[in-house]
Amino acid sequence: MLDSIVTSKTRVKLLLKFFSHNNSSYLRSLAKEFDESTNAVRVELNRLTDAGLLTSGEEGKTIMYRANNTHPFFQEIKNMVSKFLGLDQLLEQVVRRLGNVERAYIIGDYAKGIDSGTIEMVLIGKEIDQEYLEFLVNKTYEKVQRRIKVSVLEEELEEVGGLLVFG
Repeated sequence: MLDSIVTSKTRVKLLLKFFSHNNSSYLRSLAKEFDESTNAVRVELNRLTDAGLLTSGEEGKTIMYRANNTHPFFQEIKNMVSKFLGLDQLLEQVVRRLGNVERAYIIGDYAKGIDSGTIEMVLIGKEIDQEYLEFLVNKTYEKVQRRIKVSVLEEELEEVGGLLVFG
């Protein structure tokens, strides 16, 4: 859906990255995360910044980018991204009802901006209610018609690749 409106795959990835949660990042990190050239990422960062959708600021010698939450279309884009991911309701319920969720990541195709029909998530936390999680996964499938695969870890073993959507 989102990829049919926005034709640049890199731009879709950036919108997902910055509008799915309050993420911030810098050029080289994004290029590595998306497995894209720094030039391709830079071009799209510049376009989104020029359009006012992203803000940039120096932190030391690094230029950090984040969504511009004062942009008139910020909430609309955030809502579109949430609907594209199909996770807005799931995440809200997961965080509130599953126990001690410290972080939630979207990994796999959706983290890359590809709608493959399967949403992969990693939850970091202790004492997460697995039975209720299974119920939420099934309910979400009924609503968004996408399979949800969730992995639960008690501790973050190493940097989880993907989009941080909570924590």
